[in-house]
Amino acid sequence: MKHKKSILEGNIIYTLFAILMGFLTGAIILAIAGMNPGVIYAKLISGIFSKPKFLAWSVVYATPLIFTGLSVAFSFRTGVFNIGAEGQFVVGSLAATVIGIVCPFPAIITVPLCLIAAAAAGAVWSAFCGLLKVKKGINEVLSFIMMNWIAYYLSNYIVNLPGIKANAKETTVDILENAQMLMPLSVRQMTGCNTTNYGIILALIAAVIIWYLINKTTLGYELRSVGFNSYAAEYGGINSGASVMKALAISGALAGLGGAIQILGNAMHIAQFAGQEGFGFQGITVALIASSNPIGCIFAGLFYGAMKYGGSKLNLVGAPKEVLDIIMGAIVLVIAISHVFKTFAQKKMQKGGK
Repeated sequence: MKHKKSILEGNIIYTLFAILMGFLTGAIILAIAGMNPGVIYAKLISGIFSKPKFLAWSVVYATPLIFTGLSVAFSFRTGVFNIGAEGQFVVGSLAATVIGIVCPFPAIITVPLCLIAAAAAGAVWSAFCGLLKVKKGINEVLSFIMMNWIAYYLSNYIVNLPGIKANAKETTVDILENAQMLMPLSVRQMTGCNTTNYGIILALIAAVIIWYLINKTTLGYELRSVGFNSYAAEYGGINSGASVMKALAISGALAGLGGAIQILGNAMHIAQFAGQEGFGFQGITVALIASSNPIGCIFAGLFYGAMKYGGSKLNLVGAPKEVLDIIMGAIVLVIAISHVFKTFAQKKMQKGGK
């Protein structure tokens, strides 16, 4: 009985239910549109699992999402809503790109410099919104949305600067080889993915560090306390304003690192944006699927990354890749109302125990 109660009070069963409902919703929409859901889902699954290189590409797609998921999850756990991970991701990728283009030092120096610059850019970008919230009472959601657009246009401006812009292309020049985070050629040949990189290792390390920080440190206790109840935290002697600033700086640094990993391990340059890429917003989905658990963000990020890569092949069977957005949207919707199912299940358990 206790085991059953712990399962119902946890989040895993509701997350699995949400994923099931997401795929069911997608199947219904596809059937209404006159398409065969079985064929399309079979292609989605084979596009992920049928070859080792597909799995490797799924991991490459997932890595930046793990970082943005960690960014959003960390902010959720500390009581603020970081909808600005998109902008922080962009400035992080921008900082890493510029350093990667101009820095002539060996890889052992250049790569850490790029990562540090990206983390610092994301942290400053996020902390500025925290400063507006703490000092002026400006809602962080509004300031984050505005900062996302500022990052967007700042990136497009820098992409077109002389010495940064590639000739006859709407992109920056590629970063130098000493700034790349690719695994050895033998590993890339073995996986069949030419951008297999060390980013996933950094993502795993970051997830463990964030889990430890939140659950095992004094700083984590203070940040969680402010997230639960800022007034009670203030009464207990915790500076809630400083905690918000710290939380947003760490959250922004994680998103910035995600941007760096995307550039140093995969894209190698930044293209002029025609629209926002969505890594930060997809990080919100990852955080929700993971129930804001840093370790859960690893699995949620891998799931979303695999879906993105597999979904890119749906046009081969005549299905729009937007079906992926329908599935993920339905998953988020069900997760958002999962507390209703949880409350209902707990009430049924209480009645059954009487």
